[in-house]
Amino acid sequence: MSKVCNILPMSAVNVLNLVKKYKDFEAVKGLSFDIKEREIFALVGPNGVGKSTTLKMLSTILSPTGGSVEIFGLDIVKDSKEIRKIISYLPEEAGAYKTLTGYEYLRFMASIFFRDKKQVLKTVEYGAEICGLKDKLKDKVKTYSKGMTRKLLLSRAVMIKPRFAILDEPTSGLDILNSFEIRKIIKQLAKDGMTVLLSSHNMFEIEFLSDRLGIMNNGKLLACGAPRDLKEKFSTNDLEEVFIKLIQ
Repeated sequence: MSKVCNILPMSAVNVLNLVKKYKDFEAVKGLSFDIKEREIFALVGPNGVGKSTTLKMLSTILSPTGGSVEIFGLDIVKDSKEIRKIISYLPEEAGAYKTLTGYEYLRFMASIFFRDKKQVLKTVEYGAEICGLKDKLKDKVKTYSKGMTRKLLLSRAVMIKPRFAILDEPTSGLDILNSFEIRKIIKQLAKDGMTVLLSSHNMFEIEFLSDRLGIMNNGKLLACGAPRDLKEKFSTNDLEEVFIKLIQ
């Protein structure tokens, strides 16, 4: 039976007994957790245990087989159109249009969400501030390093100021400097009022960023809590040891 993680009525996100089946394969098996407003909640686990599937269901890309999810009181099935107006999703393997400059890409993406030209300009200015690429935004995306591209994609995901941001491996494949800069951005966004759900294999990153985390394996939640509480509960010095004890 999957562990339940502190479901509270006033939480920003409530996930209850979430299930996803693909024919005979059950990828997510009764997952339950909540995310408080302005909280950074991390979902961690080995590859192929249902993390990305869960994130895709919360972002309304996939429909659940069973259970329920409410995001700021909206049901992900019944109110999917309304939910898409207040969330943003950054997939692990996201890409940008390489023939556009950074500015052009941000402007194009902003125009999808806003029709008012002043709002588009304001959104692009905010995106430019977040990514910190400065004059590099005048260059085509095809000239960007992986770190620069990831910063651009993160700014695209959050420049519309969603109430809830879903980030799948936000620093995947990046060097130490670029990873550190992106973590600072995410931390500041939460302080400014954004609720964040992220997935990462980097336990140092999870410990630095997350207020709470849920550890998954085989589609189920094994443990959930604040990093400090989990380390104390399992008598370990770091989250990697907690993770290994649970998975083994």
